[in-house]
Amino acid sequence: MGFPVVPVLGRTCDSQIWESTCCVMSSCPDLGRFPPRGLPPRWHAGCRNCALSVSLSVPGSLSGSPLVNQDRNVAGKMSQNGTTDRILTLDSMNPSIKKVEYAVRGPIVTRAVEMEKELKQGVKKPFTEVIKANIGDAHAMGQKPITFLRQVSALCAYPELLNDNKFPEDAKQKAVRVLQACGGQSIGSYSASQGIEIIRQDVAKYIEKRDGGIPSSADDIYLSTGASDSIVTMLKLLVAGEGACRTGVLIPIPQYPLYSAALAELRAVQVNYFLDEENCWALDIKELRRSLEEARKHCNPKVLCIINPGNPTGQVQSRKCIEDVIRFAAEEKLFLMADEVYQDNVYAKGCAFHSFKKVLFEMGPKYSDVVELASFHSTSKGFMGECGFRGGYMEVVNMDLAVKAQLTKLVSVRLCPPVTGQVVLDVVVNPPQPGDPSYKQFVAEKQVVLGDLAEKARLTEEILNQAPGIRCNPVQGAMYSFPRIHIPERAVRLAKEEGQAPDMFFCMKLLEETGICVVPGSGFGQREGTHHFRMTILPPIDKLKVVLECLKDFHQHSPTSTPRIGAGLSFLKAEQRLLRECAPQTPRFPHFASHTSCTQTVETAAGLGRCGPSDVPGPPF
Repeated sequence: MGFPVVPVLGRTCDSQIWESTCCVMSSCPDLGRFPPRGLPPRWHAGCRNCALSVSLSVPGSLSGSPLVNQDRNVAGKMSQNGTTDRILTLDSMNPSIKKVEYAVRGPIVTRAVEMEKELKQGVKKPFTEVIKANIGDAHAMGQKPITFLRQVSALCAYPELLNDNKFPEDAKQKAVRVLQACGGQSIGSYSASQGIEIIRQDVAKYIEKRDGGIPSSADDIYLSTGASDSIVTMLKLLVAGEGACRTGVLIPIPQYPLYSAALAELRAVQVNYFLDEENCWALDIKELRRSLEEARKHCNPKVLCIINPGNPTGQVQSRKCIEDVIRFAAEEKLFLMADEVYQDNVYAKGCAFHSFKKVLFEMGPKYSDVVELASFHSTSKGFMGECGFRGGYMEVVNMDLAVKAQLTKLVSVRLCPPVTGQVVLDVVVNPPQPGDPSYKQFVAEKQVVLGDLAEKARLTEEILNQAPGIRCNPVQGAMYSFPRIHIPERAVRLAKEEGQAPDMFFCMKLLEETGICVVPGSGFGQREGTHHFRMTILPPIDKLKVVLECLKDFHQHSPTSTPRIGAGLSFLKAEQRLLRECAPQTPRFPHFASHTSCTQTVETAAGLGRCGPSDVPGPPF
């Protein structure tokens, strides 16, 4: 079964109930939480609102439902206690929050977590584990931590270990240096709101070295809780105005959902510009200009966001492209935000990471003196993958000093970024040097991680492109692929009847049948009429091969392939007919649970042949 359902106890499921169910479920905000298995929509696990609504619209239809009776009892008690008039309700809450969506941790992931629990409880499924390929969490996918990084973190967290001979001297020296910069020589103390000064100095030196000697100042560095924190902080600083004067923010489509979520919360105007899928997700200045000119009709666009290397698309922008973007920003007076958290993750031959700051200054004073820029980096990606420590930084360039003071005030409200994350960041920007005791091991571990990622990127493109109906651009960098999938029009219509995007149905069906969790492309944005999914390339190579082969096989034999759509429709019609004719005691959802006789009858009526009760094919989605 996989999850509990609300049965219609003691009654046949007549057309009146079906019609009411369709009406209620089509408007239910929770419909996406559970995998659809048939049409019309049916009650889903724990959705009391739907059950109650059907009960009220068809008197007596759910009178025997313990779920409905329970809700009625609760409602009665609330009325007696006078607690029905809540202060905080969906109607009274901040409306901007209701508009926030974050696909990376959306309904698919919620269902994946539920399935993991079901597997632990002994529920039988066609797989033995759920593989979460939905998020760039390297350590969760089995990547081993960098030894030196964890040694320094351990020493800072428990200074008594400084007396332990198992730790190398360079790790001890780095830990002592950080501890001496902390209040009370403890990472349990608050740091300065902008971050520990010596770590900001180390970040500035790292940037100077990365950019070939272009100066960087610790005063322009703001340490943060991952890169996400500083991105949202900068957007807070930039968004202003009302109506046609409201700030517009140009973001790439496909985009990382942090941006759309933050803009929704801040009530900024999201201005989409589309990356060129036919040209390996390149950024086209003509498209930028089209987007900007269209936006100026209804808002005040003044921010341009770039993600390089790309998430979810995995492209690496060329130096020429970056130069064109800088010229465009200068001409149109746009503030540049450069999300560069994947700067260490470049794999394709002929590709290289170029920081926006480096290119900006190499273009000369005409641009370096006027273009305002904020760039971001994180400890969560790269070769370290230390997502849980929440370390990151932002560097600002050409920021007005008065505004900079306001930025410092704004970050002080959250006191300081996690000091443990600052420690990890310091190791990333100031790693062991040649001759240090830990240097060889550090470099070897780093090369293994990046080498494996390069092989996984190649493998992902190769295997996915072998599947008819899947097209995967080269994964030049970052940690993801964003393949395009062909979904026949008939399947698209069926998905829309269920009230969900076709790629959401694809991903949910994939999860239910294979245990593989990926994110539908609709959560990142995509051109009308196209369908994608994002998957991480982080699983170990052996497991990644299994995942990719499963994906390839699933798409070839899934309901999104044309041959099975007709069979799915026949199955569906037979299922609905039997729902009206089956004995009242039969469990009804989904696919009659374990009621073998109904299962066999549906198979015969649909012309699907004989299947065992455990491998009954689902309808199309």
